[in-house]
Amino acid sequence: MGEILKQESFDPAPERASSTWADFLRSQADALLACDFIETVTLNGQRQYILAVIEHATRRVRVLGTTAHPSMSWVTQAIRNLAMRAAGRAI
Repeated sequence: MGEILKQESFDPAPERASSTWADFLRSQADALLACDFIETVTLNGQRQYILAVIEHATRRVRVLGTTAHPSMSWVTQAIRNLAMRAAGRAI
């Protein structure tokens, strides 16, 4: 990519050359969410999976739900529910 820019006489933007991954993440923190499963075992021995999301800007953790059998459709619906709750307001 850099070679194409040089051939077309485009210099790299100064901030592009000096920007770090940490700088990028800080600048995008308001829009970043990370999600993962937490595995736990209940008192009666049943394995449960907890779907949690952390907001990078506030470091707030939201538990989206638990299930014994996570599936793509279950996760998709949990994320849709989060998006619907967040519609019209900052998460």
